[in-house]
Amino acid sequence: MNKLLDNFCSKNLPARFEWPEFLFDHPQLRYSSPLNCAQELLKCVALNPSKIVFIGSDCKLSYAQLHAQVNQISHVLRDQMQLTPGNRVLLLGPNHPMLAACILAVWQIGCVAVPSMPMLRAKELSAMIEHAEISAALCNVNLKKELLSAQAQYSVLKKIVYYGAKNEENQPYLETFMTQKSTEFTPHETHPEDVCLISFTSGTTGKPKATAHFHRDIMAICDCFPVSILRSCADDVFIGTASVAFTFGLGGLVLFPLRAGATAVLLENYSPESLLQAIEAYKASICFTVPTVYRQMTPLAHHFNLSGLQKTVSAGEMLPLATRTDWYQVTGLKLIDGIGTTEMLHIFISAADKDIRPGAMGKAVPGYHACVLDEDGQPAAAGVIGRLAVKGPTGCRYLSDPRQSNYVCNGWNVTGDTVEMDSDGYFWYHARVDDMIISSGYNIAAPEVEEVLLQHPAVADCGVIGVFDEARGQIVKAFIVLRRGVCGDQNMVHQLQTYVKQNLAPYKYPRAIEFIHSLPRTDSGKLQRFRLSEM
Repeated sequence: MNKLLDNFCSKNLPARFEWPEFLFDHPQLRYSSPLNCAQELLKCVALNPSKIVFIGSDCKLSYAQLHAQVNQISHVLRDQMQLTPGNRVLLLGPNHPMLAACILAVWQIGCVAVPSMPMLRAKELSAMIEHAEISAALCNVNLKKELLSAQAQYSVLKKIVYYGAKNEENQPYLETFMTQKSTEFTPHETHPEDVCLISFTSGTTGKPKATAHFHRDIMAICDCFPVSILRSCADDVFIGTASVAFTFGLGGLVLFPLRAGATAVLLENYSPESLLQAIEAYKASICFTVPTVYRQMTPLAHHFNLSGLQKTVSAGEMLPLATRTDWYQVTGLKLIDGIGTTEMLHIFISAADKDIRPGAMGKAVPGYHACVLDEDGQPAAAGVIGRLAVKGPTGCRYLSDPRQSNYVCNGWNVTGDTVEMDSDGYFWYHARVDDMIISSGYNIAAPEVEEVLLQHPAVADCGVIGVFDEARGQIVKAFIVLRRGVCGDQNMVHQLQTYVKQNLAPYKYPRAIEFIHSLPRTDSGKLQRFRLSEM
């Protein structure tokens, strides 16, 4: 193997004094060197090699088969693509066992995985390629067009291997190369603080940022939330809608199942109905998706046998109390709400079972510490509304981005959420810092107005922002998606305004309402308020 190392990531990490403080209070979070997260995650192979680990639309892989595929792909990356440890590898494809195997192989050879959403266009891919100086890609052949268009703009991307089809025009695909390779491979010796993952933020507030994560971070998220809150085990069958390109999906559908020795169903495409069908068909026990999808599944759930479903995890955006209540009434399951960020890699505040307090996000996940910062950047007392701040075994490290100093304050990761902590350590969400609307001197949290509107029987979905008003500075504007058959006329505007006035302080009602067919959301389901502002 080429002994040279590509040190792009280490050179472009923020200076160490700009890093947050890292905490390793729990013994299971102290990782020795060397550490290769792919090698660690594949240890379950020895325990039950014939057990199915991933179920895709067209295949099933046992732990032994997955290990063999990862080793074969590792040989292809090293031999055919001639990759050097530290090289960034773009991974472009829908959720599928092959994509999971490719990510593990990239880690195994000491390279850096950069997962990408399959719906991204050339412009978006180009921005990632440029920012992370990505020189290689493993791409589903059906997404070839956009990647080639991006490559034409940035020639730094020189090596592409496609998967998911047989030979075309005598060009070999990944599967062809794999058949010629050994199923044995010695992992590259990496260290706990070697970068192995670059995740781009979902862009809810504008230009995405490149977050860097270590081999140590991958293991830490597997040993925190899934152990203490989710309490997953080898008998579980994971399912969900989150793309593996997002850290929420990568953790919930690949990393956590592997660490527990469990099984995961990887859906390439889904609708609320098809997700329910898959939960029934595969007897899934744990589901990971966003509040919007739970809201869409609720009226359909009684048509399906969901007896195997034991835990449902909601993250990605604020969980409205109405969604939590309706889901429980239909399924008898208490949604496990969680807040996590791309910067922190996965969920750091949550609660499950008897520890759930409806309306609250939960407490800091064991391994993490959280507080509310006041205007001076100091931890505030209970009952004070301020900025959410977190410390733990993971933390923010942006690649070549001056916004690092905005996210890290006095060693804390400051997430951009406005919250309140009660005397029992539970956190109550108010808004994103940039979602706070100030109208005639009143602070109005957009999610609070959204939650009330979503309780109205005519509303299928909604998004609330502040818009400029000469008299009041800002007014509340609601973008409403109505349920089928409901007329979006002036009478409906009046009904909704009155409804909000009846359920919130009158000054919070939306003075402007616009009916639209759909809301702009990221591929992970988050509402893009800046897009509403542009509208």
